[in-house]
Amino acid sequence: MQFVIITIFPEMFTALIDFGVIGRAVKTEKIILEFINPRDFAEGHYRRVDERPYGGGPGMVMMAEPLYQAIHAAKEHLGHDAQVIYLSPQGKTFKQQDAQTFLNMEKLILLCGRYEGVDQRLLDQHIDLELSVGDFVVSGGELPAMLVVDAVARLVPGVLHDENSKVFETHQGEFVDYPHYTTPRVWQGISVPEILLSGDHQGIAAWRQAEAERRTRK
Repeated sequence: MQFVIITIFPEMFTALIDFGVIGRAVKTEKIILEFINPRDFAEGHYRRVDERPYGGGPGMVMMAEPLYQAIHAAKEHLGHDAQVIYLSPQGKTFKQQDAQTFLNMEKLILLCGRYEGVDQRLLDQHIDLELSVGDFVVSGGELPAMLVVDAVARLVPGVLHDENSKVFETHQGEFVDYPHYTTPRVWQGISVPEILLSGDHQGIAAWRQAEAERRTRK
C-alpha cells in the first residue's frame, strides 16, 4: 500500500512512522509513506502557499497552484489513476468500510489543508473525495491523514502480528467489539467474568457475541 501525503508539515508524521504498528510496517515496507511539500512549488523568497481571501474575512487560504503542482508530482510518481483525498471537516465521514475501499485501491494521495481552507477551484477540479474524521475542526489535515493511514495500514496483510485481530475489531463487522479482560483475575474488587475462566470455548464465543450485540444496541 502506497501513500503520498501532501503537507507543509511532513515532520509531524514522525509521530506515526517512528512508533508502534505503523512504524514497523513502514520499516518493513509493508506500507510506503512518501511526502510532498507544496512549498517546493511555491514562488518567491518565502515560498508562500497561502494568501488573503477574496471578499475579505479572517485567516488565510491555501493557493491553488502550489497544491496543483504537488498533486501533479504525486500522480507522476504513483500513476494518474491514484485517487486524491482532501481531509476536510466538510467531507464525507470516514468509516471502516472506506478503509477497506482505500486498501483495494493500493495507492492514495492525501492532501492536508491548513489555515481557513483551500482555494475552491482546486477542490472542484482536482480532488476526488473530501473526507472528514468527525464533526469537529482541527488545525490542519495532518492528524486526520494519520488516522486514515493507520486505519488502512492495519488491514494490509502482515502489518498486524495476529491477522485475527482485525477480523474481530469494532466497526469491522456488524457489531462493535466485545469487552476484554486480562490479569489480575480480581482488580479493585472486580472479578473477570467467570465464563472467560471456564475453558468453555463455545460458551465464551456465545458470551462475546451477546456482549457485542448489547454494546452495539447501547
